Amino acid sequence: MRMKVEEIEMEALRLSAHERALLAEHLIGSLETDADPDAERSWIEEAERRYAEYKAGRVKTIPAEQAFKNARAKLK
Repeated sequence: MRMKVEEIEMEALRLSAHERALLAEHLIGSLETDADPDAERSWIEEAERRYAEYKAGRVKTIPAEQAFKNARAKLK
């Protein structure tokens, strides 16, 4: 069994970066058997709501670099 996994990995690494990303997405998705079927729709709705607030100027934004710096500081 181990050899088969190694062979699949070697073959997968020959794919383009885009193809590997798609494969990874499919493999990870296959592990999510307990996922809420409405979760993806809910996340899309939330993203659309937040984007609308941003476009309307109702939220204050910060550069991504600062957001990551803040997040890293909270993890320490």
